[in-house]
Amino acid sequence: MTLSTAIATRDPWSVVPSLGNLDAYIRSVQAIPLLAADEEQALARSLRDQQDLQAASKMVLSHLRLVVSISRQYMGYGLSQGDLIQEGNIGLMKAVKRFDPDQGVRLVSYAMHWIKAEIHEYILKNWRMVKVATTKSQRKLFFNLRSLKHQYKAQADDAHVGRAGLSEAEINRVAQELNVRREDVVEMETRMSGGDVALEAPSDDDYEGPVGPLTYLSDELNEPTRVIEAHRRDWLASDGISYAMEQLDERSRRIVEERWLKVNDNGSGGMTLHELAAEYGVSAERIRQIEVAAMKKMRKALSETADA
Repeated sequence: MTLSTAIATRDPWSVVPSLGNLDAYIRSVQAIPLLAADEEQALARSLRDQQDLQAASKMVLSHLRLVVSISRQYMGYGLSQGDLIQEGNIGLMKAVKRFDPDQGVRLVSYAMHWIKAEIHEYILKNWRMVKVATTKSQRKLFFNLRSLKHQYKAQADDAHVGRAGLSEAEINRVAQELNVRREDVVEMETRMSGGDVALEAPSDDDYEGPVGPLTYLSDELNEPTRVIEAHRRDWLASDGISYAMEQLDERSRRIVEERWLKVNDNGSGGMTLHELAAEYGVSAERIRQIEVAAMKKMRKALSETADA
């Protein structure tokens, strides 16, 4: 029984091995015969008009080799070809589902866009833990910049010029070729050049390198909330008090200083309510009221600063 007969008479996918054995998978899909134009048209109409899933399977199978070919273009991102093929196959299935046989184009041309779109999405989600490209323009820049960098590197190698990253002239050239801002090229170059950081350092006793983030993130003293609180306390004890005092009028500021901040050589505090009352020619109760109002104003000023 030939491969074409097997596809026609039983489950088409039974002729394709699992992606777990990548070499066997590639050999199998390369052996699947291509569809002639009239066959493709007939299958596409059968799928569209009769929801014939067997026809859809045959269209997908005959184009699996296209996915393998496209996946090879994206092998430089540190992701396995098997995963790239799997994502590309999803794009191919989407293309088959949406393919219109009356548009006058072959499925191979129509499917390329869908296959690349799925692979691009997969790369952007998995190449870095933090996404390097979030908008449509950034995604376009991400893939085009990488291609141009390889082109420039090849030119530099031919000229026996060793260097890392893009030169100023090359950054300007990329910006002009891709019609984007120079700042966008610099930012994307920085994102792409940043290496991944392991959360935990190796457990080898002989390891003397830097500790991983997991080490200090698990330390209560370095826990982000505690660090922020500590900085806040330090600020309140120094610059915060000075800032709050500046919000008071001269009399209120002096009353607060005498009542709360002044310490004499003998260890005692500043002036009493009655002493301040005598100095300003008002009652002790009035001095207390001014003090309360001043403290309230200071707390408000510090609260607004914390919320800013």
